Amino acid sequence: MTEYKDGYWTTADDLRLHYRDYPGRADRLPVVCLHGLTRNARDFADLAESLAGERRVIVPEHRGRAESEYAKDATTYNPPQYVEDVIQLLDELGIDRFVSVGTSLGGIMTFIIGATRPDRLAGAVINDIGPYIEPEGLAVIFKYVGQGRSFETWVHAARALEEVHVRAHPTFELADWIAMAKRLMALGGNGRIVFDYDIKIAELFNTIDPDNQPDGWPAVDALAGKPVLIVRGELSDVFSAETMDKMLARLPDAEGISLPDVGHAPLLDEPGVAEAIDRLLARTG
Repeated sequence: MTEYKDGYWTTADDLRLHYRDYPGRADRLPVVCLHGLTRNARDFADLAESLAGERRVIVPEHRGRAESEYAKDATTYNPPQYVEDVIQLLDELGIDRFVSVGTSLGGIMTFIIGATRPDRLAGAVINDIGPYIEPEGLAVIFKYVGQGRSFETWVHAARALEEVHVRAHPTFELADWIAMAKRLMALGGNGRIVFDYDIKIAELFNTIDPDNQPDGWPAVDALAGKPVLIVRGELSDVFSAETMDKMLARLPDAEGISLPDVGHAPLLDEPGVAEAIDRLLARTG
């Protein structure tokens, strides 16, 4: 197992945020892993360890998650602000170009980086997200994000996750749900298990109008000419096969893989994913 170092940086609005730094070769471009809405750096532990040594891997935790400080202003829980935070970190680390691995919200962040700072992005893995989010998937997220529930044991926490996400992971057994609970949750000060994020992240997210989404296709087009891997769970209710096909048509050099028996969002440890990421990285330098 490759040991990572914990690091911290301070944002322009004076928040202390956390990241994991896995060592790798200096002659290869680093990988930056960007997690989903309710996730944190633990979500990429297996992937980061598999890439470390050959690649330096930076895994930031967005404001309001896990070891990163909660925002004083809940309106700053938005993708452009998350991007600004990450770019500030990479500037401080002296990282000019990198490969982004973005899951869900992290994929949206990757689109923004590609559109606003194309010179920084050497390649991208887009995990189960596109420029259009299916209303059915948004409705599911609206139901669980920001609930603020707590649980007596890890088994109780795991069963609660299973109730909400069983359609996305129909093959999971109890041990898998417990492992997911330990990625998403932490032991609170009162001894109960709680979600490891600021519940206020839901406030701005829940204002999204499923029927009036912004046009994200120009951000997809901005990735043209770069190595791109698009990953989709075949059971995803967030990222449709139709949207994926349209993305691949607009990015003829991109590779797309669809994963059976998984929905939103794949964990990137499914069969075939490691090999696809290796192919992408081989194209980036």
